[in-house]
Amino acid sequence: MESRARRNTITKVSLSILGTLLIVLAIITYHTYRQDIHAARARVSSGSQVVNTACGPIEYAAGGKGIPVLMIHGAGGGFDQGLETGWPLLDNGFQLIAVSRFGYLRTPFPTDASPAAQADAHICLLDALNLPKVVVIGLSAGAPSAMQLCLRHPERRRAMVLLVPIAFAPPPAGKSQQQPSAVTQFVMNTALRSDFVSWILTKLARETMVETILATPASDFRNATPDEQERVVRLLRHILPISRREKGLWNDAVVSASIPRYELERFTVPALVISAENDLFGTFRSARYTAEHVPGAHFVGFATGGHLLAGRQQEAWSALREFLNKAPDERQSIKAGST
Repeated sequence: MESRARRNTITKVSLSILGTLLIVLAIITYHTYRQDIHAARARVSSGSQVVNTACGPIEYAAGGKGIPVLMIHGAGGGFDQGLETGWPLLDNGFQLIAVSRFGYLRTPFPTDASPAAQADAHICLLDALNLPKVVVIGLSAGAPSAMQLCLRHPERRRAMVLLVPIAFAPPPAGKSQQQPSAVTQFVMNTALRSDFVSWILTKLARETMVETILATPASDFRNATPDEQERVVRLLRHILPISRREKGLWNDAVVSASIPRYELERFTVPALVISAENDLFGTFRSARYTAEHVPGAHFVGFATGGHLLAGRQQEAWSALREFLNKAPDERQSIKAGST
């Protein structure tokens, strides 16, 4: 009897200690989360400005001097992603203009948020900034509006660059479109709806987030240099706060699910398209297809690197700078590329 009572007492004490530890852990976790989310909100609340345009308020940030480059970010981005992606241009004779697309950060989400409407909004921003002509770079889900800008407003672009673009490609013969895995669907449907869930998954399941949210094989992440690993982690971390990007994210999901074939043969602009064969978003086929049908376009494809071109950044930006330096006169470039 005494032994049973002693065991019960030990059990109660153990449960009490465990409960206390769990409470302490929860308090520490919540405190750390509050610190990180506060820092994330502070980060995206500075370094940019909102300009009133004919298309409504648009957020942007600018840096550098030289030929203006409009950097159009991908899903989960904003002006901050544009700056982080395009910084290699800043010291190479280019002025970088990083825009926040509809529903991202401080750019409102309108009734019509189609790629065509986004393209027109990009032009409204260029008008407000008195920039008659720019190099247009579309990253991932920013590619549709970049392409629409070049089609709808051909007089406003110097050159077009599509990085791991979300674009049309005909389905492979005899194959249906591959559906996301159950893990990918779960992460997308949870992490992209909650700042806290996204934060905790980044802490506890980083490689899963790299593969699902950033569409980059974990092996490429592990094999990358420390600097490249830090870049990937920073991009993952800087998706926060998701709550200030949610409308844009879900609009991109809708657009990406049914991207049409644009009139690629109508493009009259020097074009460079870059992707990686193991991009888990499957942009390699669409990138190559786009380059094959845009007159004079140049395609650069890598075997590895995933959607973030992990370990391939130096090669990709070297190709991009070489392309831009060789295409100052688009009329001459198109003539040479179409012969």
